[in-house]
Order: sequence, then C-alpha cells, then structure tokens
Amino acid sequence: MSGPALHLAVEVDGDGSHPAAWRRAAHAPDQLLTPRRVARVATVAENAGFTLITLEDGVLPPGAAPDPVGRIGAVERAAFVAASTSTIGVAPVVPVTYAEPFHISSQLASLDHISAGRAGWVVTEEERPEAARVWGRPLVAGAAARAQESRDGVEVVRALWDSWEDDAVIRSVATSRYLDRERLHYIDFTGETYAVKGPAIVPRPPQGQLVVLGRPDRVPPARLDVALVEGRDLTAVAASAASATAAGTPRVFAEVEVALDTPSATAAERVADLERYAPWTDRGRLRHIGSAEQLVAWLTELSGTVDGVRLHPLVLDEDLPVLSRLVLPALVEQGLAARPLPGTSLRSTLGLQRPANRFAAAAVQEEAR
Repeated sequence: MSGPALHLAVEVDGDGSHPAAWRRAAHAPDQLLTPRRVARVATVAENAGFTLITLEDGVLPPGAAPDPVGRIGAVERAAFVAASTSTIGVAPVVPVTYAEPFHISSQLASLDHISAGRAGWVVTEEERPEAARVWGRPLVAGAAARAQESRDGVEVVRALWDSWEDDAVIRSVATSRYLDRERLHYIDFTGETYAVKGPAIVPRPPQGQLVVLGRPDRVPPARLDVALVEGRDLTAVAASAASATAAGTPRVFAEVEVALDTPSATAAERVADLERYAPWTDRGRLRHIGSAEQLVAWLTELSGTVDGVRLHPLVLDEDLPVLSRLVLPALVEQGLAARPLPGTSLRSTLGLQRPANRFAAAAVQEEAR
C-alpha cells in the first residue's frame, strides 16, 4: 500500500464500457473520434482530479455485435492528450503479443518525453486468432504462449529504456558532440522466439522507466509497477491484491465497473435501457450500480485493500460528470484521495521511486570491485 491516498484511474475509450454506450452519448456519432472529443474527456478527468486515464486499444474491432466501437490508435490519442493536459497521467493500452517490443519502447519513451514524465503503459494481450493474420505473424496460441510474449516483451522494453543512460545526450555545440557513445548500451536480449540487440533510438524517458500496469496473471508481478486485479466481490479482490503484493508488485489497482444514478435516471434504469441492445459483458470485475454516495462508501472500504482503482464508466458522458461532481470531491474531503500536483511525474504521484539505470548501476558495481 502506498499510504492513505486512493489513486483513481478512469478508462476513457469510446463512449463507455457498455457496448451500446453510444446510444446514450451526449454527442453525435460522428464526433466520437474527433480531437475535440478526446481533449474534452481528458480535460474533464484532469479537472476532476483523476490520477490517470487509460486508453483501450487492439488491432481488431471489438467484434461483430450490433454496436461496434471504432477507435484511433491508443498511442496516437495518448500523445494528443499528453500535449493538451498538464497534471493527469496518460497510459495507452499496447498489446505485446505480436507488436515489436523495439517499436513499443520507442513509442512509449516518446510519449513520456511529450508528457514531461506522465506516461504509463497498460500491457495486454491479443487473444483473438485473427490478430495474427492482421500482423502477418504466426499464431501465438494458448495462454502460456501469450504470457511468454508478454513477459519477454516487457523485459525487452524495460531494457531498451535503460539502453541510454540519463546523461548520454551531450548537445555540445563547441565540440560538435551530441552523444556520449560510452553511455549507450546493447541489451543483447535472446528469448525463445526472438532476439533484440539495441540500443534504443529514443533517449531514456524522463521517468527512467514508464509506469507499467497489467494483470499479474499475464505479466510476472515483479515486472509490473501496478497490478490490475479483478474479482466479483471484495474478498476476491483482497486475495488477488495480497497475492500481487507478495509477488513484488509495488502498487495494486482494482478494476471497477460503475453505473451511477444521474439527475435524469437511476443507474438501474440506464443499464436496463442499454441491455435492450446488447449485454454488459461480465468480465469478472467488481461492478457498482447505484448512487454516488454508495460508490464513495464502497471505495472507502476498498482503500484498505488496494492502492487505487481503475473505473470503467457505463457511459462516459453520463457517469464521468457524476464522478467529477460527487465522488472525487467526497474522497478528497475525507482525505482518501489527492489530486496530482503540477510538475510531478506519474511515478512520483504514485509514490514510486525513479529507478536507477541498470547499466550505470552495473558499471558502478564493477568499479567498486
């Protein structure tokens, strides 16, 4: 646990976590993918005091249901949001099942530079077989094989972030030197399915290492900064959180789906309205359908178990304003949540130390011998 503060993240992809959420959205369907829409949602979340926004992604459409969700790439949206915000953390979802870790490393390091140290990475998997054909890669079949790709991918990305030492960039006009080549390093990674030599093509991120979030059953917990745990009740969440902490993950966030009462309809009425078109898929997460006051009480109870929550609103245009007006202010007033401070990195906001560069640290140890 990081202390008394409960960090709140919110998933802002599409119109909400329900596949038919667009039917209750406050904007015209053709406005969903516009820069104005992306910036407005990010600004609402930042002004409310959320610690972090996440942006879902995947190479395939969500499915062939009557309510498909269109999206622009998460990294591209994250870069836009990072440039238009100042305090909130920004973490795109980037699967590593088929994507090249070298390219992921470069994209995310660039995002951290753009955001001045407010970037994170939500590690996920591409589970559907069609994804392999889209990438032009052999199928990675089975949970064990996908977990191996995630494990190796995270290790390679983290190593590449360290392949430039912090002071590798010189920028000396007088000597016409831009880099100290002695401070760039080959990572020389060899896994079961690929090898990467490095170094990276982007200088070390401002945070040293971006905040890495993921499910501890799919990525080794010791390689995560934040474990995203699930469970249909508080007991299951507490057990998963304890397991992740014992395995070495510094922070634990619970996944929570929320549908809140609004001035125009109760949460139950809103869910029932959308269920006429498509079911709200049960992903094995905590789910709150009710008032903002009940959610505050629930989160207060959760604060003794986890370091934070990632909220998945039923409909962003309806639930995010209620979260902003009634939930976050109540938690701040009780001293259970704190707003991110200007000029602080996401790691600092979460109480995580900036990690030392592995190559610099190894050199120091070698000299000490």
